[in-house]
Amino acid sequence: MELKRVVVTGLGALTPIGNNKDAYWEALISGKSGCAPVTYFDTEHFKTKFACELKNFEVTDFLNRKEARKMDRFAQYAMVASDEAIIDAKLDLDAINKFRVGVIWGAGIGGIETFQNEVMNFANGNGTPRFNPFFIPKMIADIAPGNISIKHGFMGPNYTTVSACASSANAIFDALNLIRLGHCDVIVTGGSEATVNESGMGGFNAMHALSTRNESPETASRPFDGTRDGFVLGEGAGALVLEDYDHAKARGAKIYAELIGGGLSSDAYHMTAPHPDGIGVIAVMKNCLENAGIKPEDVDAINTHGTSTPLGDVAELKAISEVFGTHAKNININSTKSMTGHLLGAAGAIEAIAAILSIEHGIVPPTINHVTPDENIDPELNLTLNKAQKRDVKIAMSNTFGFGGHNACVVFKKLD
Repeated sequence: MELKRVVVTGLGALTPIGNNKDAYWEALISGKSGCAPVTYFDTEHFKTKFACELKNFEVTDFLNRKEARKMDRFAQYAMVASDEAIIDAKLDLDAINKFRVGVIWGAGIGGIETFQNEVMNFANGNGTPRFNPFFIPKMIADIAPGNISIKHGFMGPNYTTVSACASSANAIFDALNLIRLGHCDVIVTGGSEATVNESGMGGFNAMHALSTRNESPETASRPFDGTRDGFVLGEGAGALVLEDYDHAKARGAKIYAELIGGGLSSDAYHMTAPHPDGIGVIAVMKNCLENAGIKPEDVDAINTHGTSTPLGDVAELKAISEVFGTHAKNININSTKSMTGHLLGAAGAIEAIAAILSIEHGIVPPTINHVTPDENIDPELNLTLNKAQKRDVKIAMSNTFGFGGHNACVVFKKLD
């Protein structure tokens, strides 16, 4: 059977550097850091005292108070970003066939704050289990797409992908395949995460995964820099409306880019560390290129996973050099996590949006906070350091990897 073409017709972003897609993009190309001391809780006894929190965000500006109280923050963020994407796509909700509209959402952890608070309330009580009746539906990771579909009446496929930090990239790839195969006309996809809390910060600190650059938080996320010491926790959501090309054309939709392929792989190596030779990363990018039907030399830009960890950054760049050969030096390679921090299950979505907007605007956002070269990184690679670079981006790739060895990759193309 002939596969359907899949295009992006709507975008929504709620990030530490901008509360909508336009503000997010302007901050990206300006090289703005979203990192600052934590305001949500007292970090006195924590090794890391900073994160990339949302700024000037009040959920009641978007959801009524009663509705918001029934949701964990990760689900609130999902509602806000998905609403923006749906409005941006100009979908006529009265005219479309809602049985052919799905919601596939990524979340690596889900309602961790709800779980934390409910268990602590029980532990600090008298032993009587007086749990909030919304405890379970607020906590479960699949509730975000459920809430989105309930609000809009979307009755197509509805589920959550959970693959740690690769979750929302997995969701995008699943959505691509369901539309390609003709099962859906439209899918709202993306991811959200809200782990800036005591459990999230404490857990990642215990793993020695987070930067502890408390004296200079705005420079702590420094992918590829020789002095990087771990990632910075972020929060927020990203949403994309993916659509069958013919369906989009028939209704006169604006098309940002075409989603031409994706790939998946596993490191099968370690719970948290990447394979030092990047074997799984090599495989996922090769799978993505093959799935998209393109050659390595066709790729203009790669938004890397680039978390600012000592091992991960080197392994990913080695893999890029292996897959793309001499062409790797012609690619604009960047890490927008230098500005947003690591949004875990939402990372793939907001970074896919950055790749799409690079295509639309002809600008590649920078990798900020780079000062010290790393002797293990090829100095001839263009890591788009510290300043955005203008470029006619025809094809952009986005890499996302997660604990457990989960690797996902998606690739977008300027519409012919």
